[in-house]
Parts: sequence; structure tokens; C-alpha cells
Amino acid sequence: MALSPRTRRLILPVGAFLLGLVGVSAAAVIMLVPQAHQATSGIGGPFTLTDQNGKTVTDQDFRGATHLVFFGFTHCPDVCPTTLQQISDVLAALGPKAEGMKVAFVTVDPERDTPEALKDYLSSFDPRIVGLTGSPEQVAATVKAYRGYAKKVPGKDGDYVMEHTALVYVMNARNDFVGALNLNRPAQETAAELTKRL
Repeated sequence: MALSPRTRRLILPVGAFLLGLVGVSAAAVIMLVPQAHQATSGIGGPFTLTDQNGKTVTDQDFRGATHLVFFGFTHCPDVCPTTLQQISDVLAALGPKAEGMKVAFVTVDPERDTPEALKDYLSSFDPRIVGLTGSPEQVAATVKAYRGYAKKVPGKDGDYVMEHTALVYVMNARNDFVGALNLNRPAQETAAELTKRL
């Protein structure tokens, strides 16, 4: 059946509008669908450090299971001990599910944080928290790999504190960053959320 000239004039703009709408919808779907490699964010990377027992440890020692990474230092007055206790509470709340889980506590103060100092400091927290130190260059490279921040701030009488990133990184079994651990809630709730990553 032949279409009248008037009908053809109406169909053309309506067709163009519908085609454009399909294109916009397709673009929106592409933008909203998570990418398959979303976990690969460029956060994290190879490192070689020394644990609290004097053993050389690399990022490969943490592969194979979800793990946490936290930067701090033993002379930290409040944030570090509070965070380490919160992590300990979450590990306890996870129970048997956290059996193979590890936590890397990487010092940003290698000048004072020897393996012995880390061992003594971490004795108050969950034993799955591994203290890591190294040369200033090794530590700086690790902080940079995690896109972290650390800076020495002079205090009185030659003393100093360290400003640093206080994020608790959640890394998957392939050492990919998958998110930050939310500790601003009860340990049971954080543990329930973390269970989804195990």
C-alpha cells in the first residue's frame, strides 16, 4: 500500500527520533554495565618487604585469598591502634571464614619500625596481622604502588609523627583492589559485607 506524501513526511522525523533514542539507550547501557575487569584499578603492585620475624615477604605471599592492607606506624597516637583493633574485631566476627585471611600492616616509618618493634606492637592485635617494614626506598615504593600518602611531620625536641593514608584496602585473591573496608559500623556488619568478597 502506497503511503501519502503527508504520511511519509511524518514517518521520517519520527523514525529518526526513535533511531536516536535507541542509540542513546545503548550508550547508557554500556556506561552502566560494570566492566569485566573493574577490579583492576592500578592500586597495588609488587613489593618486597620484611615481616616482624625478619622474613622477606612479597606481594605474592598474599595471593590466593582476599586480604587487607593498611599503612600506619607504631608511634601513631590514635588512628593506627584504633583501626588495628577494629580489624581484629572484624576478623573475630568472621570466625572460621577468616581462617586463611591475612592483613598486611605496612609501616610508613621504617626509621623507627624495625621488625622487633613491629612484633612487640602487633602482639596486642589479631595474629593474622603481619607487620611489614623495609628500607625507606622499599616502603616509599609500596606506598606509591597503593597510591597512598605518607609524610614526616616534625614535632618538639626532634620528635616527629607521620601523616599517612588511613584507608584499609580490600584486595582480592589476584591482588586486585576491590574496595575500602568500612569500619564506621559494628564489626558484625563489616564482617557480613566482607564475607561477600571471600
